[in-house]
Amino acid sequence: MIRQLFGGGTGGDLDAEQLSRLSGMNIDPAMMQAVMRQLQGAFAGGDEGGISWEMATRQALHIANQDGLGVTSGQRTDLDQAFALAALWLSEATTISELAAPPQVITRGTWVEATLPVWQELAEPVATSIADALTSALSEQAPEDMQGLVQGAGRLMRTVGGSLFASQLGQVVGNLSKEVISGGDVGIPLMPDGQAAILPQNFADFGQGLEVPEDQLALYAATRELAHARLFRHARWLRLHVISQVTDFARGVHVDTEALDDLASRFDPSQPDELRRALESGALLPARSEAQNAALSRLEHLLATIEGWVEIVTEDATSRLPSAVRIAEAVRRRRAVGGPAERALGSLVGLELRPRRMREAAAMWRAVTDAVGPAARDALWDYPDLMPSASDIDDPAALVARLQARARGEEPVRDEMDDALARLLAGDDVGNSGKDGTEDGTEDGTDGSAPDDHRPV
Repeated sequence: MIRQLFGGGTGGDLDAEQLSRLSGMNIDPAMMQAVMRQLQGAFAGGDEGGISWEMATRQALHIANQDGLGVTSGQRTDLDQAFALAALWLSEATTISELAAPPQVITRGTWVEATLPVWQELAEPVATSIADALTSALSEQAPEDMQGLVQGAGRLMRTVGGSLFASQLGQVVGNLSKEVISGGDVGIPLMPDGQAAILPQNFADFGQGLEVPEDQLALYAATRELAHARLFRHARWLRLHVISQVTDFARGVHVDTEALDDLASRFDPSQPDELRRALESGALLPARSEAQNAALSRLEHLLATIEGWVEIVTEDATSRLPSAVRIAEAVRRRRAVGGPAERALGSLVGLELRPRRMREAAAMWRAVTDAVGPAARDALWDYPDLMPSASDIDDPAALVARLQARARGEEPVRDEMDDALARLLAGDDVGNSGKDGTEDGTEDGTDGSAPDDHRPV
């Protein structure tokens, strides 16, 4: 394959069926042929560019549009009406204002095109690591007569690993487009700011077995999607906060080169199952580091806090729906378990996007809502430092007490550290004070030295 990529093969054409079997990824043979032609062009032209994300886009769109189904006029009308009613209900449940842009009813392909830039940003650190690892592994294992060829390829070899990863990412995102029902369904901000969207093509699978009328299902989904989009539009800092937490985790992701070498040494091209299992299980990604575990913990808290707020606001807004409780429980189970494509994404980039403490976070938001009302609750999203912490999820009563004290105009209880910091910033001495309020316990507060000697530098 490497010989043919460099133009050394006979005929220049690659067996698409064999490549599909060799990859172990069940990629469409025609798509694999296009991928390899693009790689051949890159090598022939001496392009030293990085990963071709266009390849991921083509693969994802190919899968998303396989059934050829679009959005019917009836579906669009029904969902437009559901969005209109959901907006009215939501305005009664939250003080966060409506969206400036109208919500959209989109196809799977449109969802892929709108969300792929975010997926690329999240996956690029892993793609780079895989490209580097494959470059090293191929250089070490290539025969003697090909060492000069491999070493001379230089950065072009990165294109091979990066392009294979991009193709797999495209496959995962394409399959994910068949599972999601709305723009905020995955939890992270995939759609542009202030944009709400629903995919009617996936409604049937979501409602299967619930025995819920489709109009109620559409109303609940529209309300939840609008709540998610409103939150990210109101708290403009939140999108960057989530993405930065994800990238903090992704920076530490690398490929286990020992596992890759071991797999390559015993790989049988006629038996691709082992390669497929390694790719799907994430076996090539090593155990998380302590820094990654800390970043993942912060991300899980953030996503749980967001999802908990969305759940409570949606619950209040859809209280008129007879089947709201049943639908809400189905959504919680679905978010807790995740679909096949979401699990594949976790194996691909080593990151699970399912908030593990969503129920606890929802209970906290319910306690806050009951105690201080929607306005004070929603004000916690005005600034990053106001957002509830992990300890607030553990102990909602403490958060409620602080909010109630603030509503009464009372100052929060200050501890010794707060007092010391305030004195330091004011330029006062932070030493021990005497009983009479002087700095060192003397009657006049002096000890013969200049007053400035007591002030910290």
